[in-house]
Amino acid sequence: MTKPKVASDWLAGCAGCHMSFLDMDERILELLKLVELRATPITDLKEPDEEGVDVGILEGGISNTYNIEVAEKMRSRCKILVALGDCAVFGGVPAMRNFAGADEALQRAYVEAESNDASGMVPNDPELSTAVHVAPVSDYVKVDIALPGCAPSADAIFEVLASLAQGKIPEVKGELNDWH
Repeated sequence: MTKPKVASDWLAGCAGCHMSFLDMDERILELLKLVELRATPITDLKEPDEEGVDVGILEGGISNTYNIEVAEKMRSRCKILVALGDCAVFGGVPAMRNFAGADEALQRAYVEAESNDASGMVPNDPELSTAVHVAPVSDYVKVDIALPGCAPSADAIFEVLASLAQGKIPEVKGELNDWH
């Protein structure tokens, strides 16, 4: 039996969910018996290099056009997509920007910030991503499993991945940060 391929990426957020993933410590070796890690914080590959990834994990909310492209690419390459963490599930901390609006947030960051060493102008380079209303991943692509938490515990992440590796769709319920 071939091991399912797992890939992950992060969007707007703090990367705390990936740190929780790494908190599995030696249990990561147990997980490696069940899955093949492709693009992950462990392999340092930035995106799945091929189609046919069995499980894709996206951490973080959608906050710009590049995040949308990453989510669409991950969805197209993965059989099952997991939204990992509060930011990916409901917008989380990055969504606080929605109260001020993207234009106001950029104005404050680039023009009004006291520590600003730049020209005092909001960058207007067509190569840069355009800020959008921060939203959960599911607002842009189909999500198969939503694993909330800020950050979800290593136990919760392990349980979800172990279930998926065994061909089972985990039932996500309750406070997943309390899983032991």
